[in-house]
Amino acid sequence: MSAAVPYPQRPLTHVYDAAYSGVPNWDIGRPQRAFVWLADAGLVRGPVLDVGCGTGELSLFVARQGHDVLGIDLSSLAISQARQKARWRQIPAQFLVLDALDLPALAARGFSFRTVLDCAMFHILGASERDRFIAGLDTVVEPGGLVCLLGDARRQPDAIYGITPAEVRRRFGDGWTVLFAYETVFERRWSTNPAYFVGLRRS
Repeated sequence: MSAAVPYPQRPLTHVYDAAYSGVPNWDIGRPQRAFVWLADAGLVRGPVLDVGCGTGELSLFVARQGHDVLGIDLSSLAISQARQKARWRQIPAQFLVLDALDLPALAARGFSFRTVLDCAMFHILGASERDRFIAGLDTVVEPGGLVCLLGDARRQPDAIYGITPAEVRRRFGDGWTVLFAYETVFERRWSTNPAYFVGLRRS
């Protein structure tokens, strides 16, 4: 009898690599406006972790503000493109191929962060994956640290795709305080979707 697998397998990396062999609809060539607002408000503090960083536009933007930044993504092709951008623009952001559900692996290597930025990663996860991601945050976010989630607004109450502030508040639970939650948009190359931007402070 095989050993039990505690969590379902993540989507295959070749799906994401295939997307990044071109220019995905979600890669708009700049950070989403919600994160520009966050930086302008002085709420980003380093070191910063950018989960599901894709080709690195958000990481590079934050690094240009003078913060130490690590971007992680499941796609090795996306990370390769992010590293190329960093070299071409001479921006000292760091990038690593890593599943955002494996944050304890970063903690085991001595990493900790004062800010974690999630641009449209959490909103695609399944229910158990969301809980696993939050458990991983507990291992790398410093006390007083900030986690910010931008995701498409959930359209159907019984759907898993998308987010609502109420669900985020419930899933994070004790030990986290919601600092802000507001309606915004998630921009794509050819469209925009209603979205929520939620910030949580760790106790």
